[in-house]
Parts: sequence; structure tokens; C-alpha cells
Amino acid sequence: MQLRYSPYDFDVHADPYPYYARLRDEAPVYRNDTDDFWALSRHADVLAALRDSDRFSSVNGLRMEPAFWGPQAERFFSFVAMDPPKHTRLRGLVTRAFTAHRVQGLEPRLRDIARELLEPLLARRSFDLMADFAGPFPTEVISELVGVPDSDREMIRKLGMEIMYTEEESTDLRPEAMQAIGALVGYYTELTIARAQSPQEDLLSGLLGAADGDDRLTPEEIVGVLILLVGAGIETAMLTFGNAWNAAAQHPDACRQALGGRIDDWIAEAMRWDPSTQSALRTTTAELELHGATIPAGARILLLTGSANRDPEVFANPETFDLDRDTSASLVFGSGRHRCLGSNLGLLELRVALQEIAGAVADFEVDEAAAKRIHSSNNRGFASLPTTVTPR
Repeated sequence: MQLRYSPYDFDVHADPYPYYARLRDEAPVYRNDTDDFWALSRHADVLAALRDSDRFSSVNGLRMEPAFWGPQAERFFSFVAMDPPKHTRLRGLVTRAFTAHRVQGLEPRLRDIARELLEPLLARRSFDLMADFAGPFPTEVISELVGVPDSDREMIRKLGMEIMYTEEESTDLRPEAMQAIGALVGYYTELTIARAQSPQEDLLSGLLGAADGDDRLTPEEIVGVLILLVGAGIETAMLTFGNAWNAAAQHPDACRQALGGRIDDWIAEAMRWDPSTQSALRTTTAELELHGATIPAGARILLLTGSANRDPEVFANPETFDLDRDTSASLVFGSGRHRCLGSNLGLLELRVALQEIAGAVADFEVDEAAAKRIHSSNNRGFASLPTTVTPR
């Protein structure tokens, strides 16, 4: 069969890993003329590109849809869609507000949120993990961090979902998604103006106060960071949680160990085995020769981190879900200057939520026939995961 890979293909969404295996073996530098991109699938090549921001630029953004890709990308992805020196300045200022102290200080509140959400679900024993927990939990966490009022949090989650997913095969954003982006920009602009007049102990106030000498973030830059948090902080965390849950459901022995206390091993292996973010887009700044192929300057190049995390050159028996595995080479948080700034928060969210569940649940089952996947060009996960739990 002819090898064809497209991140828009619903068959790829259903199971990308056989495609990745063929790409690594047959076309480590793959060209798709229809969608106009190149793809790298081997761990060594993806890692090298992630660390080489001089030749693999981020200025056109992380996603291929025309609405997202191009010089306007920084409106959606903030400093993630920038190169130095703009990236260095903006990430540096954001880091001053997004401190480890601020993140770690959230843990008691995170536990309260998790318990409040879980209590009625555990009483029912059957629920939709995505709709009832995996979606609301990170929405509450990011909203708590930023300082979004309780009454607005469900709206923020729904707008984020509208942007990220589609029900039909398409190579661009739906009009509803563009409207949702506009609504979020408007909302966060108003919230930023309000917080500037009345600072609080939250990330938004921290962003307003972040300074390097006389250099401060502009209101537009702050809104860009908040939009980024909807995707990176809410959607990615939600999908990661669902993927970890589904991975354990498919592997009963590992599930028993995970619920028995091996939470960190569960998280690390689940993120390698089935990561929520499958790829990162870059633009070449010069002509490149790799594996006998010539990639021109200005080319869109998809770095398939989901494939890299199953490269048998790096991970023995990569298709196996193994809690004893060394996952230190995983590229789930990227690498180089664009390594995920929020990785500590993401890991804390997952750890707290799974610890709270493991403390109350002895076993669980997922209704695979009724589970429903999202459709996204770079994310992988579930819209629905019907679950039945057995309490301890």
C-alpha cells in the first residue's frame, strides 16, 4: 500500500502509530504535496530539530490550518510562535510571573477542586470522565491560577473546546472557532483592564507586574499569554488525563499497579505511549539535506513527537505500555528553548487528580464502544470516555 500520512485524516486520528512506524522505516523525511508539508518521524531527527531554532523557526506557529499558520500565529500562541530575541524577552517576562512558588502554592486548592468534582461522580459510580472530570478540572485549575471568576469558567472551557476540535474532516478552522477566539480575546482584554485597576494574588496580576527594568508586558501580550493557556493549560491537560485513563483501562495489570500507588510512573509512561500533543510545526530558514532528501528553505515541517516517543531506537518494545520503563528520553514536553513552560503545573495537576482518584477507586472500566475521539491536526484524545468505577 502506498504510504500517505496527513494530520487531518480521521483514520490517523483513530490510530496514528502504524502510520508512524511506516514513516520511520520507509520515509524518515516525508513529503505531502497535497497539504504542503514535510514530516520528521525519528526520535533523533525530531530532537535535533526541536533544539535547532536557528534552522527550524517557530514564527509561523505550531498548527498547519491557514487560520493559525503564518506571521499572525503569535496572536494565538504568544511566545511559543516566536524566535529570539522576541521569544527570549516575552518568555523571560512570563517566567517572572509563572513561578514555581506560584504553581506549587496551588496544590492544596487543586486537591479541594479534585475532591469536589469527584465526590458526586464516585457516588454515581458511572460517569463520563471527559465531560464530568477531565474537562472541568483543568478549567478550574487554570481559572484559579489566572483569576477568572467562578461564574465565567464554564464559558471559558466551552470556547476553548470550540476552537480546538472539529466533527468534519477539514484543513482549516470553522467559522465558529474563529468566533470563539474573538470572544476569548474580548473577555481576557476586559479582565486584564479590570485587574490592572485592582490587582490580586493571581497570575494575571503577576503578568501585569512582571518587569525587567522598565520593560513590561503590554496588555495585548498578556491577552496572548492567556489565550495560550486555554490551549496549553486546559485542553492539553484534559486530553492527557483522558489518554492516561484509557491507557490504564487497556492494561489491567498496569492499572492495578497504578491505582496501587505508582502514579508518577503511570503519568510518565502514559504521556510517552499516547501523548495528547502529537506534533509541533516549524518553518525551515535554510535549505536542508537529510536522509537523502532536500528540504527547501521556507518549508513547513511537522515534527512528529508522537512518533519519536515510539521509536524503537530509543525505547525498547515501544508499543508496550510498561510502568517500569525509563521515559527520560520522552519528548512529550518538547526540548530546547521552547520546552513547555507549564510542564510543572501540568504534572502537578495530573498527580493530584490521579492520587485523589486512586485513593477512592479500586478498579475501573471504560466503555470503549461508546468512547468518542476528538479530531484535531495536532492533538489526540477523547471527547467522551464513559467510565464505571469500583470504590475501595
